[in-house]
Order: sequence, then structure tokens, then C-alpha cells
Amino acid sequence: MTITQLQYVLAVAEYKNFTLAAEKSFVTQPTLSMQVQKLEDELDVLIFDRSKKPISITEVGKKIVAQAKNIVAEAERIKDIVDQDKGFIGGDYTIGIIPTVMPTLLPMFLNTFIKKYPKVNLIIKEQPTDTLIRNLLDGHLDAGIAATPLEIEFIKERPLYYEPFVGYVPKNHRLSSKELLTTEDLDVNDILLLQDGHCFRDGVINLCKSPKNQHEEQFKIESGSFETLVSLSDEGMGMTLLPYLNTLELDQKKKSSLRQFKNPSPAREISLIYHKSELKIQITEALKEVISGVVRGAIAFQDVKIISPLGKN
Repeated sequence: MTITQLQYVLAVAEYKNFTLAAEKSFVTQPTLSMQVQKLEDELDVLIFDRSKKPISITEVGKKIVAQAKNIVAEAERIKDIVDQDKGFIGGDYTIGIIPTVMPTLLPMFLNTFIKKYPKVNLIIKEQPTDTLIRNLLDGHLDAGIAATPLEIEFIKERPLYYEPFVGYVPKNHRLSSKELLTTEDLDVNDILLLQDGHCFRDGVINLCKSPKNQHEEQFKIESGSFETLVSLSDEGMGMTLLPYLNTLELDQKKKSSLRQFKNPSPAREISLIYHKSELKIQITEALKEVISGVVRGAIAFQDVKIISPLGKN
């Protein structure tokens, strides 16, 4: 039994297809199939039922796959221990970033990070929170950047910054004359929202919930981008809420439509999240240091109230 064989078993278990598993493992399909077969012969069991399409995992195979995940993770930890002992910060590091954070945060820290840590091969993927969490659990991501708190047992959360919500209120809107907004001013029925699946959308709806503000389906436009929501607001379709960093690049005309909230301002907590096994923790720490440093100068707000992305305060 070898670590490589266990890695191949995990690939087949994930993709339910030997050809695709071989492609993702960067080996030929005959090589991968032969190694899996050798392991099955050694154990004298069938891990996979090849008679079904897609391939299914046998009952004993499920137990083997679960244990294989632990063994492969511990093998990777050995290399990680050596890297930490040598003070080496390098190698592949895959990070997922939620869509409402990636466009504003990535340009702020990426150039600084790759110059400071040139031996790190940073692989960046834009993923919604649910996918990000699943990939952290499966070992496909080393870390993620997401709105927290998530309160998930196997995940550690390290806050990076607290980003206030800002109202975008066009002319002739009922709130356009107000200099500062309060949460009591908000009516979810006249706020343009991101489409379903974005945690920022859930935070906004949570922020607006009150006995007098029920989400009625009278008129609704949902979009996947803040830019579209701003344009629709300008067309008189309603107001919207933006994360603070998304307001920095607006032109002066559009900035005149921005309205801050009275303190404490509603805000979202953005954190670096990773598996509790803490593999590649030296790279994680380096990433946190760089991001916290560059964002600290961009967000000066201190008095905030965190709005949970889980639909609860």
C-alpha cells in the first residue's frame, strides 16, 4: 500500500470516473487503474463497483476512502512540518475567494504578496461560500476568504477586516435627503439585491428584517454584480447597499449618491478561513499579514455592528 495508491483512490472516489480521475491526477488512465487494482488485490476487497455508471463506492470502500483521506492529509503534514522547520514559505497554495470580495480585495494585495513571497505559487479561485466550504473540507483549497462568522466545526476563522455597508441612494429616492441612514430607514422591498446564493444578499435581507418590513414579491430585480445594481438605481429602480471597498472606485457623480450609516454602522466581517488541520500554516500567516496590512489603510471605520451571513445576528 502506498500514498500514491491512496491518492488515486481518492481521485476516483471524487470523480466517479477512472479517466477523469487520471486526468486530474496527471497520470494515464491505465496507470491509475492498475494501481487501484493492485491495492484492491492487496486488501482482497473491491473499493469500487465498476458495473455501475457512474462508478459507485462499495460499503467497505467508503470506510477505506474515509481513512485514506486521513492518511494522505497526515503524509502532507510531514512535508509541512519540514517546511516550517526550515522557515520555507513556498510551493502551491490554493485559495478560494467569494465573488463579492474578490474584485475589490485581490488587486489590493496580490502584487504585494507575490513580490514579498516569490516562491509561493498562489492559485486563486472565485467561489461562492457553500462551494468554498465544501472544497476546504475535501482538501481542494488550502484557505478561503469569506464573510464570517460561519461557525463550522472543522474551519478556523481569522478576521481580516470589518467592511461597513454603504447606501447607494439615487436622486428622487425617498431617502435621498438624508445625510446618514439608519437600519430603520431600510425597506427590503425597495432595495435592489444581488441574486440568490450571495451571502452579502442574505446579510442585507437580515439587516432589513423587522415586523414592518416583510419581503413581499411585488417588484424584484436581482443581479450578480454591484455595478449592475448601481446602474439600475440610477435608472430609478430603487436604492441598493454596497460593501465599502466597492465604493472607492466610483466616480464623483456616483459618490454623491452614497450615504453612510449612523454609528454603529452595519458591516460584514471578512475572514481568512482554513481547515483546523492547519496545513501550510506558514503561508496562511504570511497571507493574513499582507492582506491585513494593505486593507488597514483603506478602511478607517471602527464602530461597526457585524451582520451575519447566515441569516442571524
